[in-house]
Amino acid sequence: MIKNRNLPSGTRDEFGPRAAVKENISSQLFSIFKQRGFTKLTTPILEYADVFKPLNLANYRPYQLLDEQGEALVLRPDLTLPVARMMSTTGVELPAKWYYGGDVFRVKKQLSGSYNQVTQAGIELVGYSSIKGELECLTIALAGCQATGIKEMTLELSDARFVEGVLAALPVPEPTKVALKQALFTKNLTVYNQISELLADTEFGEFLSEWPWLFGDFDTVMKVVQRLPKIPKVQTVIDSLNAVNQFIKQMAPNQHVVLDLSIPSPQTYYTGMAFRGYTQNASDYLFSGGRYDDLLTSFQQIKEPAVGLAFDVDALADRVPLPDTAKQTLIYFDSAQWQEAEEVLQETPNSTLCLADSRDEANRIAVSNNQRLLNLTKEGE
Repeated sequence: MIKNRNLPSGTRDEFGPRAAVKENISSQLFSIFKQRGFTKLTTPILEYADVFKPLNLANYRPYQLLDEQGEALVLRPDLTLPVARMMSTTGVELPAKWYYGGDVFRVKKQLSGSYNQVTQAGIELVGYSSIKGELECLTIALAGCQATGIKEMTLELSDARFVEGVLAALPVPEPTKVALKQALFTKNLTVYNQISELLADTEFGEFLSEWPWLFGDFDTVMKVVQRLPKIPKVQTVIDSLNAVNQFIKQMAPNQHVVLDLSIPSPQTYYTGMAFRGYTQNASDYLFSGGRYDDLLTSFQQIKEPAVGLAFDVDALADRVPLPDTAKQTLIYFDSAQWQEAEEVLQETPNSTLCLADSRDEANRIAVSNNQRLLNLTKEGE
């Protein structure tokens, strides 16, 4: 089979209305980023494989190749870690607000129905430790969905510190805590129930019996959380989540917010709150983000707070109906009429110059593309 006309698995060509929709979505998001004071950052598509060591590759693997010295390179599977790598090597003064756009490349599992090349647009706030960072990301997430035509979206909140805080307080040995966490995350209820039964008569018993199902409407989940004994580190997490929920209610009173306190963090480098947006009957997220204060420690000794947000431009485009394209005007002219044709082009909305050599060819192009032909010559009269 001839391969030079076939696309690699998981890739696609994009043109016409679909390409225009994606370009428009990226432009709308970039406009929001710039309006809120973020600075553009571009990183290479190729990076050393070591840059992505902190990445959880459970659901995909990167495209790999070797440079001329035999060093492992990858097509970037993530856009956050390259920002951290850049920050650690350039000595940029903090705090900093960056925005970016580009493609990431992830070899998904076969027959998953997902593409291996995904377009993202996002922001990174480095050097901001307060909850204002999360609130800024969520403000932009809501604004981005609204600007790109998403009429209904569910916002999911979680926090990496909750599970660790509860486990640390349980009166059982460390290996038991590790096994309980693994069973919780994998929803292995047989193992989970066996371990939690050891604590059934303690002050944690009632909460543990419901922990694997601790997902759903924000207020409903919080009622279950109230059954926990007071744990200072966990209470800090609860207070932050409640503050964010109140903020969302003020910003977007009709926004549906759900809370999941029984899942692992989206990435191992997350250290705090995480948030994702999705629509019903779709497996991919419109956006995802969160706090990762340990991110720069992968590249340097100094720890810096960081929080970020990334939109999946393809997921947004999938949910936006393709626009009805108005009939385009095709301007046919002689070479000597170029200046006149330029003036008509500027004055005529949705028009384009016809570079055909004859009226017949111009007419054929117009008919095949459903265009209106505007003839500036006397040819054919």
